[in-house]
Amino acid sequence: MQLLIDLCAIQATSGDEEPVKRFLLEYIQKNSGNWKTRPVIHEGNEFQDCLVLAFGKPRTAVFAHMDSIGFTVRYSDELVKIGSPVCEDGYQLTGNDSAGRIDCILRVKGRDGISYESSRLIDPGTTLTFTPLFQENETHVQCCYLDNRLGIYNTLKLAETLTDGLIIFSCGEEHGGGSVGFLTDFMVRYYGVRQALISDITWVTQGVKAGKGAAISLRDSGIPRRSFVRKIVGLAERSGIPFQLEVEGSGGSDGSEIQHSAFAVDWCFIGAAEENVHSPSETVHKADIESMLRLY
Repeated sequence: MQLLIDLCAIQATSGDEEPVKRFLLEYIQKNSGNWKTRPVIHEGNEFQDCLVLAFGKPRTAVFAHMDSIGFTVRYSDELVKIGSPVCEDGYQLTGNDSAGRIDCILRVKGRDGISYESSRLIDPGTTLTFTPLFQENETHVQCCYLDNRLGIYNTLKLAETLTDGLIIFSCGEEHGGGSVGFLTDFMVRYYGVRQALISDITWVTQGVKAGKGAAISLRDSGIPRRSFVRKIVGLAERSGIPFQLEVEGSGGSDGSEIQHSAFAVDWCFIGAAEENVHSPSETVHKADIESMLRLY
């Protein structure tokens, strides 16, 4: 689990994904020589902080977003949410500004007001995230930002044996998206790829239970093309790998942006479900991680 621990410790909210990209490039340089296929790396100004790995002759892409939820320091001690973090009084927050490392406490004022408590003022514009405390037992892992560092972990394990495919690391998913449009344009125009899987984390609900296998989503706020999802479910059934079917009316992922793009691209969300979503103690069952890895 050391790779997952390292990923969860990286501070990289929406709009500030460069630390994850830097980690990935270093990891790929160090490890790709032992992978079955060494990928072509696409990155640079035209990709901003996104990253595309191309293996062999790609037919399918796997998307994993690099960003997390968090907070931006406003004025005085005020905070503004990045995405939709759970806000409870007393949560530990961390970050860095011009004066150095920050360790402070989240304070909740009334219904909507949030602020920080610290021994000093923090520079306006500073990003704060939950303080990571990775915990593991026989059945579960728990930490902030399993959404979506676990999705990235899944793609890096997939990369070890992948022969033909794209792995696409996107930005901004937790705060309105924006990167998947140009990434979809690239994968269609440059590689001719028109089908994608979404390596992300979903919720434990009354219909998706912890420990029963990764969820294959039939729909959320977006509705993927039924024939493609039916094909994925059929492959999963024939594999014998435990999985669950998810049906939701809200929530979304990089798949929603693919659906709203100008390209005819099929997509399907496959991911483990977590409890305590967008909190410092996101919790995932190890059996669901194993199911997710095997399905991919």
